Amino acid sequence: MSEVCVIGTGMAAYGAAHRFVEEGLQPVLFDKSAHYGGHTASHYYDGQYTFDEGPHVSFTKNERIQKILANNVDQEYLTFHAKVNNYWKGHWIKHPAQVNLHGLPTDVTVRIIKDFIEAQRRQDGEIRNYEEWLRASFGNTFAELFPMQYTIKYHTTDARNLSTDWMGPRLYQAKIEEVLRGALAPSSPEVHYVTQVRYPAKGGFLSYLRRFMDKSAVRLEHQLVAVDAKKKELTFSNGFRTGYQYLVSSIPLTDLIPMIGDTPPDVLEAAGRLACSEVVIVNLGIDRPDLVDAHWTYFYDEDVCFSRLSTPHLQSSQNAPPGCGTLQAECYFSKKYRPLDRKPDEWIEPVIRDLRRCGILRETDRILLRNSLHIEYANVIFDLERADALATVHGYLNDLGIAYCGRYGDWAYIWTDEAFVSGERAVEKLLAG
Repeated sequence: MSEVCVIGTGMAAYGAAHRFVEEGLQPVLFDKSAHYGGHTASHYYDGQYTFDEGPHVSFTKNERIQKILANNVDQEYLTFHAKVNNYWKGHWIKHPAQVNLHGLPTDVTVRIIKDFIEAQRRQDGEIRNYEEWLRASFGNTFAELFPMQYTIKYHTTDARNLSTDWMGPRLYQAKIEEVLRGALAPSSPEVHYVTQVRYPAKGGFLSYLRRFMDKSAVRLEHQLVAVDAKKKELTFSNGFRTGYQYLVSSIPLTDLIPMIGDTPPDVLEAAGRLACSEVVIVNLGIDRPDLVDAHWTYFYDEDVCFSRLSTPHLQSSQNAPPGCGTLQAECYFSKKYRPLDRKPDEWIEPVIRDLRRCGILRETDRILLRNSLHIEYANVIFDLERADALATVHGYLNDLGIAYCGRYGDWAYIWTDEAFVSGERAVEKLLAG
């Protein structure tokens, strides 16, 4: 019997296990994969390339978590100013775009500013969804050309089908003076919520977990298949069984709920209504480093197959061989709204094609490495069904005394530090009875 069980080995599971250890309890962590890390895993190729699952960086201002992560890498981390760009119809625009309109076609800029001013004067009444919030905040032109288009690519559904519960500081609400200055001047003040970031000097983002996981009881290739909440027993696909006193899960609720025996039909139905995107990540190694000067870039054009592009070699020179660069493109899908319509490897060539069309790759570039990753769970989709369905699912787990945490347990759009704290809070809730 494992008295304390944590399902998953990502950042939230790390937070939960860390909190158990502080309480003098020794958790056992289980993961279905042959490696630990969950969504914060790093992948290594040819002994020279390191790719995370998307552009993971730590920008927490929580000094306690900063210290924990720094100690895990023996203070060997890099600190840099994150540069974030946007690409729209051949134009490279500093992020956030709403205060960096300089260089766009004049008629587009005039329409954006005109609509922005009208939106500030208009009384919109109750905001019922994300589209209404965008139109009220930025005006119709900017909303339609930029965030509404990106929403379809990244969240895989229309802005009118999303709530505003996920936003936090993610969309900057500019003043008219900032919009005008950004349209007239070639440079603007830094207002993005991500500025100074930290990243491990070597080994990718996974290095932040490695020291703790290496000294913990971690059971890899243990895929949970059944939970008997009455007997407090877990069953895994390899036949292993264990009882538990405390159970914390960081795996997706849509996977966990069907595993629990005797789950009521209404809870199963609620879990089925929870939506999450999946992503095909295309990784490329190129024979030159001067590819894009931003750490990540958002792509709004409908005819560009990827939503976001990052440059891992700019996060750490150890992520690529000397004299080489790396690109990582993200193409989003979802079972509920935009099913994946081809094999992951079949997205490599479309990504390369669009990179060339955008001027990022040259015809003369040698592609030294190319591969794809299919991540089944990427971002929680905050559609209008989420809140009610989640309340039902969480209420059921609370009744069973099963704690949940992280992006896929809380079913939330959370960052590294928030995931860690989510794991800690799940343990505190359990121990409080």
